[in-house]
Amino acid sequence: MFRKMRRFKQQISEEECIRILKEQPRGVLSMIRDDGYPYGIPLDHWYSGNKLYFHGAKVGHKMDAITAFDKVSYCVMDESFRRDGEWALNIKSVVVFGRIRVVEDEAKKREICTNLVRKFTDDEEYLQKELTNAFPRVNCLELTIEHMTGKLVNES
Repeated sequence: MFRKMRRFKQQISEEECIRILKEQPRGVLSMIRDDGYPYGIPLDHWYSGNKLYFHGAKVGHKMDAITAFDKVSYCVMDESFRRDGEWALNIKSVVVFGRIRVVEDEAKKREICTNLVRKFTDDEEYLQKELTNAFPRVNCLELTIEHMTGKLVNES
């Protein structure tokens, strides 16, 4: 069902893909709008157990798109590096494909929000404030990964 990578010599391991998903804070979620156009938006994510988790508003363009069609892709890039003496950037990217759904369980939503905040800060007071004030308005999403590829691209 999913295509193999054409430039397979640049493919990175599944372990490296998972490391990038765990370490990088955000990527771009791509969906299909109701008019058939693609729609991609940057989002923060949390990776756990072959799933990616997101948070956001309960209504809007993103929710309309995933309610209509639950198949999505998500792309994450690392911060890149240059080899000594080279001008070109080397970038590792990961693309996942899967199905996305709304998380209904309140305990799971709290776990998702807590882990998303902790990706950016260890400020416990800030976390508690967010869980008290923003949590009731938050929608959490779970993307179950069906296929994942990653590669190292040299820009030269």
